[in-house]
Amino acid sequence: MANINIWDGTATFTSGSATPFGFYDSDVDFQHDAIKVAKFCGTRLGFPLMDVELQSGSLFACFEEAVSTYGNEIFQYKIRENYLSLEGSSTGSSANNQLINPTLDRIVNISQNYGTEAEVGGKVSRYTGSLAMTSSVQRYNLNDWATSEGIEGGIEIRRVFYEAPPAIQRYFDPYAGTGTGVQSLMDAFDFGSMSPGVNFLLMPASFDVAKIQSIEFNDQIRKSAYSFQIVNNELTIFPLPKRNGKLRFEYYKVSEKKAATFSSGSDLITNVGEVPYDNPSYLQINSVGRQWIFRYTLALAKELLAYIRGKYQTVPVPGSEATLNQADLLADARSEKEALITNLREMLDQTSRSSQLERRANETENIGKTLSSVPMTIFIG
Repeated sequence: MANINIWDGTATFTSGSATPFGFYDSDVDFQHDAIKVAKFCGTRLGFPLMDVELQSGSLFACFEEAVSTYGNEIFQYKIRENYLSLEGSSTGSSANNQLINPTLDRIVNISQNYGTEAEVGGKVSRYTGSLAMTSSVQRYNLNDWATSEGIEGGIEIRRVFYEAPPAIQRYFDPYAGTGTGVQSLMDAFDFGSMSPGVNFLLMPASFDVAKIQSIEFNDQIRKSAYSFQIVNNELTIFPLPKRNGKLRFEYYKVSEKKAATFSSGSDLITNVGEVPYDNPSYLQINSVGRQWIFRYTLALAKELLAYIRGKYQTVPVPGSEATLNQADLLADARSEKEALITNLREMLDQTSRSSQLERRANETENIGKTLSSVPMTIFIG
């Protein structure tokens, strides 16, 4: 068996070369705790009663990894919790010590895009156009029309209009005020000599809605043969036109829709990997967090020691040989790491914004129930 360096129980931290990455080598608090953590891990692994096949540099590396893992879990949680507010913002400055206030900017932007598609708002301009309709011609290429108008990138047709007047225009019946009962009611209010349109002042709004719906439904049933179909902006009209006229339509410019969907810029957060979180400052980690780091460092040290002892399953002793505890160490290390990570993630989930609001709501409800059972004070005087 080759000679293996055995930890002698001492640890000296040399800034700049003590850890593999040197993330925290210049942090005085990290240097101070690194020596203590090395001794803590060595003691928990059996020193001085048992040999520990590690060096102080190995324990410092485990300590650095534990701090980085802690920060990684914290900042991943922060990204998940606030990504909707972070996406699209600048990558210019570190987010480590920034308080992120939830905003509606991204939600409003998403709503505007949905509004564009649903035709209930949005931020993309809608244009109107027209082309000559020729008798006995059913098909019209709107892409050719867009090219002739100098529109680049194509158009997206949203609506085609016929020359039939809308229902609201056909609502104004010139004989509306001549019905029995209605005219006398108008006369009672001195409206008899005025336009029949004043009937609207005496009828409920639901009457207006029902009448307009009736007109539109009538068009849908009795004029259902008048329709159109659009495939790749080629418009087909049904039935075959019998006279010349004009086709009117509304459309979006495809280039403007794409511009509203994509934002360009080299300094914008577009994915979780661009959120500007750095390694955490060890100085700012509280004692609760440091206790987690100490325990995770020990689990990493166990895992490393298990890999070292796994190279030699047995070692010779006078008259026999001894079996090393590599399997037990590795199982313990993995179990402890998993338990620590799970505990940290559960704690972070319990402090999420949604969990805190839910807890506050439950607290308010329970306080109300408690107060409702308290008898009211009776004042005499």
